Amino acid sequence: MAETFRAVTLDADKCKGCINCMRKCPVQAIRVRNGKASIDYDKCISCGNCIRSCPNRAISARYDSYDILNGYRYRVALLPSCMYGQFPHIYDAKLILNSLKNIGFDHVFEVARASDILSLLKRELFIMKDYKEAPVISNVCPACVELICSRYHSLADNLLDFLPPLGVAAKLAREEAREKSGLPDGDIGVFYLSPCPAKVQQIKSGYYSNIKELSGVLSIGETCKKLNLVDVADVRTDDDIKASNMGIAWSTCGGEASNIPNTKQLAVDGIESVVGVLKELEDGKLKDIDFVEMRACQAGCVGGVLNITNTFVAKSKIHTLRKTVLLNKNNVTDKVDKPQEFYKNNWKWETKDVFKLDGNVLKAMEKMSKIETILKALPGLDCGVCGSPTCRTFAEDIVNGTAGDSKCVGRINESFRAGKNARL
Repeated sequence: MAETFRAVTLDADKCKGCINCMRKCPVQAIRVRNGKASIDYDKCISCGNCIRSCPNRAISARYDSYDILNGYRYRVALLPSCMYGQFPHIYDAKLILNSLKNIGFDHVFEVARASDILSLLKRELFIMKDYKEAPVISNVCPACVELICSRYHSLADNLLDFLPPLGVAAKLAREEAREKSGLPDGDIGVFYLSPCPAKVQQIKSGYYSNIKELSGVLSIGETCKKLNLVDVADVRTDDDIKASNMGIAWSTCGGEASNIPNTKQLAVDGIESVVGVLKELEDGKLKDIDFVEMRACQAGCVGGVLNITNTFVAKSKIHTLRKTVLLNKNNVTDKVDKPQEFYKNNWKWETKDVFKLDGNVLKAMEKMSKIETILKALPGLDCGVCGSPTCRTFAEDIVNGTAGDSKCVGRINESFRAGKNARL
């Protein structure tokens, strides 16, 4: 059986058991036992928070090596617009786009061109009110999608059923590559430059039916390091920016929502804020909202953990770039003429019961009762010293038999002061 791909990996030899990653994980997928952290991949949404928080660099993201390009005769880079923000000292975005041809690519396709198309399609969607549930939730951020499918099942039908820009770009890029090169699909490699592990996981796990259009996924950070070695004088700026400022805006939070006029919108960034909004949506408190844009990373894709430039510097650079790029609808008119089915996501959103206590209802109720009993005996400090994120998760771990030899330090201290032996 083939090994399941994991975009977030942990090196136990580097781990010091400091619990930083455990405390930052938004889905409580990390435990620290016997001085080493471990990840429950059934719960992990690949948001990258743990990578950011680890001071020992024990947690990292996996992606393809640039050696993968050698397996193809014609190589296409899918360039996300957040990459323009990684070079604050370069003011001509064309230079960044064309520089990719100096590190092994034959053609560059801007993902923002797909965002342009989707902006127009979504306008039509809201004009015709052609959606199942309101508010409609963006599916651009795979970490947010995974969070909804694993924890907020009632909101899965609210997810937009168009492909995200990455998916549309992959299909269009391969079409262009076939036309330009005259080569069969097997000789054409299409590679996405990813700002985060969530998109790496999305591509490698085959989440979308268009996975066949993509040949691999590379890191923006590694790509930027290669580009920094390129002599600007050697770069031919043959290709111009084809995306509009409307599509480029999607790389920062609020850019997607702002392109849908005459709707009540909500744009939220940062995974903790996303969780808060999802709770309110699930409770039915935001019924007057038409569209919700969610990004797990602060400020949007410019804040991805695989980027190399300060999030806010990159965001500022993107805003400056948008002012210099004119809205050019001529670049998208022909592509929008394709049938809507071309842009639809054929994947059915599948919810996962990873947070269930037990598949048997009676056993689950029995476990819940035990958890509540244990909770009453715990101090409620949520200190994490036991190796579980909170007192509740520690109680769950005890009941599920995964707590190991972990003890509650708070209880031990109380018992010590009282002259008794602690049991938890």
